Amino acid sequence: MTANISISRRDALKTTVAAGLAAGASPAFSLASEAAGPEALGKAEHCIVMWLGGGPSQIDTFDPKRQSKDGKKDPGSAYAAIDTAVPGVQLCEHMQQTASLMDRCTAVRTLHHDEIDEHQAASYRMHVGRPTSGTVVYPSMGSVIVHQKERLSDKVPAYVLMGYPSPGRQSGFLGPEHSFVYLTDTSSGPKGLSRPPRITADRMDRRIALLKQMTQRYGKNHVSDNAVQSYLSASKQGFDLAGPEFMSVFDLDRESADLRNAYGEEFGQRCLLARRLIERGTRFVEVSFNLTFVNGTGWDTHNEGQQGQHLLIQALDQALSTLMVDLEQKQLLDKTLIVICGEFGRPAKFDGGGGRGHWAKAFSGFLAGGGLNHRGAIGQTDELAEHYADGTQVSVPDWFATIYGALGINYTENLYAGDRPVPMTDGGTAIRELFV
Repeated sequence: MTANISISRRDALKTTVAAGLAAGASPAFSLASEAAGPEALGKAEHCIVMWLGGGPSQIDTFDPKRQSKDGKKDPGSAYAAIDTAVPGVQLCEHMQQTASLMDRCTAVRTLHHDEIDEHQAASYRMHVGRPTSGTVVYPSMGSVIVHQKERLSDKVPAYVLMGYPSPGRQSGFLGPEHSFVYLTDTSSGPKGLSRPPRITADRMDRRIALLKQMTQRYGKNHVSDNAVQSYLSASKQGFDLAGPEFMSVFDLDRESADLRNAYGEEFGQRCLLARRLIERGTRFVEVSFNLTFVNGTGWDTHNEGQQGQHLLIQALDQALSTLMVDLEQKQLLDKTLIVICGEFGRPAKFDGGGGRGHWAKAFSGFLAGGGLNHRGAIGQTDELAEHYADGTQVSVPDWFATIYGALGINYTENLYAGDRPVPMTDGGTAIRELFV
C-alpha cells in the first residue's frame, strides 16, 4: 500500500523540472506551483512540535493588544506587551527570553478554521489538516513527514510522541510503520522495548532468531498483503529500537546541570529529550504541554485558569528560548523546525468566571528555526486579535503546506489510500514570505 506513494511522482517531477531548465525555462517562484516545487522548498531535516492542548490565548501570548483595564469586563490582553528583537513585533510580557530571539521566529497570527466548540475535533484538525471523515482514516502530520522523508537512523524512532495518543496522531492509511513511539517518562524508554531482567541476553537472542524465522515464512506467504507487510515492517522497527543507542537518549544526566536547569521543569525536560532525539536522527517529535496543570486548567483557560495562565506562558518561554539557543549552539536550529500551536485560540472577552472561551476565527501559531526567512510575525488581526485584518490569512491546509515545505516536502503531491489519490494538504499553499 505505501510502497507506491509519491516516490515515482517525485522522480518524475525532478525530471520535468530538469528538462524545463535545460530548455531555458525560467519558472516563476511559487510554492503553489508543482513544477517549481523542489526549487522553492526548504531544507529542514527535523520537526519539533510543542502542542499547547486546550487552546492558548493568542491575545495573551503571540498577538498582544491593548491591555484590559480590569481583567474582567473590559476585553483585551491580560498582560502588558513588550518589544522584541524585531522592530514593530511585540509579545506578552511573560515571554521576555523569546522576545530577544524573535529574529529566529515568526508568529503566524491569522490561523483559522471552523471547529470551535469541540476540543477533540479541533485537535484532530490541527494534527491531520482536515476535518474528521467517515470514509478515509487520514494520517497525522508526523506520519506524513516520516513517510515522505527517508529514515536517518534505525537506532531511534522516526516519530516520537510525548503526549496523548489520540486519533489525530495516528498514521491512518499510511500504515503502522509510519506511526509513533509513545513516551510517558523522560527518564526511561518505552517499557515494551526494554528486556525484562529475568530474560538473559542469550535467551533474548534465541527468541528473536526464532521469531525472525517465523515472520520471514509468514511474510513470504502473504507477500501481496499490504496490511501484513506493514505490520511486519513496524515489528522489525520495534526490535531495532531495543538496543542501547535509543535507551541512552533518556539519560538526561549526561547533560550539564546548568543546561537541564535552564530548560525548566517537566515540559522543559521533555524539550531537552526532544533535542537529544533529533540529534540522533529522529525526524518528528511532538511534545505536549498539557500534561501538568499548574494553573488548574492547563491552556483551556475558562474561569479560574486565566488567573494562573502566566505560569504556563513563563514555562513555555523558558523551554522554547533554551531549546532555540541549545539547537543553535549545536548548529541544529536551521535544520530543525520548531512548531507551536493548539487546537484554537481564545476571545478577548472574559467569561463570567474571569476566564476566556474558545475562538477559531483568528488565532496564532508559531514557527522558529528550520532555515526559514523569519520576520517576527506574519498576518495582522483587529484591535482585539479576534478577526483577520490585513496581511496573510492562513488556513489549516496553508499551515500544513508551510510546515511540509520547510522540510523539503513537495506538498502538492498526492498520497494514496490504496488506489485512491489523496491530496497531501487539501489544497494548501505555503506562506511564500518565509521562503524568499
